Amino acid sequence: MLAVENLEVVYEDVILVLKGISLSVPEGSIVALLGANGAGKTTVLRAITGLLDIHRGEIRKGKVTLDDKEIHHLDAPKTVAAGVGQVMEGRRILTELSVEENLRVGAHTAARGTVQDNLDRVFTTFPVLADRRRSVAGYLSGGEQQMLAIGRALMAEPRYLLLDEPSLGLAPLIVQQIRDLIVEINEQGTSVLLVEQNANMALSIASHGYIMETGKIVMDKPAAVLRDDEDVREFYLGLREEGAASFRDVKHYKRRKRWLS
Repeated sequence: MLAVENLEVVYEDVILVLKGISLSVPEGSIVALLGANGAGKTTVLRAITGLLDIHRGEIRKGKVTLDDKEIHHLDAPKTVAAGVGQVMEGRRILTELSVEENLRVGAHTAARGTVQDNLDRVFTTFPVLADRRRSVAGYLSGGEQQMLAIGRALMAEPRYLLLDEPSLGLAPLIVQQIRDLIVEINEQGTSVLLVEQNANMALSIASHGYIMETGKIVMDKPAAVLRDDEDVREFYLGLREEGAASFRDVKHYKRRKRWLS
């Protein structure tokens, strides 16, 4: 299990971003982490994968464990080697390199002799990347670039894959393809922590979900329960009962305020 326990994170010694966050990703599962912009979702991922220092962040309290071994003190390469990979928001591909070169970069922590097998596995999972293996990555479509970013992370054979907004900026048809690929990757044996603002997509494939507001977990329930929750349906799925006012009306504002108390 990958677990975050009572984590507090401060940026630049003054800004408290995470306020005692706890969550877990059981082996073999897809877990969704939802919340509005600025809630602290990306900071959770940075704390897990050793990227806080780059952004002047520091863990002040709590820990991150993988199979009960603390990993929050590891830098990013050692975290990847331990079995945790991340696809950052915005894809971050190397636009001047080819598709295959991007993928090979992702294998820098993989054992010798496994790179070609991993490459073949990625090309099987993402046939469009196989077709465009020699294309310059910067000329791929947005959806293809997202597939490349995910494929690059898979080259290191992660047991746990952290995805930060994989559907961001993509057309609905491509979002559906990304959704199906996440399910396929999970079925191949990789556990997934999915950070998404597209709550409908995330909850449709997750077994469990957490909702963050202003650095805290405010809801923690099975995904099916969250999909049926009235507040979640309105605030995050964009659904409300016929005749209801917007989510800014007094009744729902009070509900939201109760979450944060």
